[in-house]
Amino acid sequence: MVTILFHSTIFGPIHSRRLGTSLGVNLSPIDGKVCSFDCIYCEAGYNSQGAGKAGLPSREEVARLLEEKLKSMVANGENLDVITFSGNGEPTIHPQFPEIIDDTIALRNQYFPNVKISVLCNSTRLGDESVVKALFKVDNNILKLDSAITSTMRLIDQPNSPTFTSEQVVEQIARFGNQCIVQTMMLRGWHDGCRIDNTTTEEVEALLNAYKRINPAEVMLYSIDRKTPEENLEKVSIEELNSIAETFRAAGIKVQVN
Repeated sequence: MVTILFHSTIFGPIHSRRLGTSLGVNLSPIDGKVCSFDCIYCEAGYNSQGAGKAGLPSREEVARLLEEKLKSMVANGENLDVITFSGNGEPTIHPQFPEIIDDTIALRNQYFPNVKISVLCNSTRLGDESVVKALFKVDNNILKLDSAITSTMRLIDQPNSPTFTSEQVVEQIARFGNQCIVQTMMLRGWHDGCRIDNTTTEEVEALLNAYKRINPAEVMLYSIDRKTPEENLEKVSIEELNSIAETFRAAGIKVQVN
């Protein structure tokens, strides 16, 4: 069974296939998973494993642990490309997410002024203006859009909210325009007896229209890289990802394939 990945608030650095040498910040509990999605491909497992007992780390704890790690890395002459908010769930759920972003920017400026700050966000909290303002402050605002068709998105991402739709979130992401990166997981398979495939012509056309509406700085296309909670999923080959990417590039969309 796939379970939570990160048992600390600050983890790494690790090599990210998309971002480089990345120091992770996990705003979820270190012994559980808290997320507004329950994605069938999530490397941290399903939400049903529970939120654990540790609770969310406090703003003060995040700042203290991050400063300790950055200070140590500077002293040891270690390299760093990016500080990345990811972890065991959706970082923007944390009630002090905006303040934590401000703290992180200050610490970055003090210890690694050339390092980028990235947030991997599932886009479910873009209706909260304080979250939106915080995301505008980071270098890499990476927003999830796994399908521009609501029925497919709901099969893949399984949002907690029954009213969350692709149409709604595309409009919310579009507020950021070229100040965001859109990340899309491409996959095929089965879940609960339902066929899932966001690589079809219909799906690709819907994504293309969404990307045109959003006009992001870049689209990140990727597929499954590690074990997933749903076992009946198929990784999309790099060749097929590149073929899909060419469709988007032909329309003037910048695409990175991983």
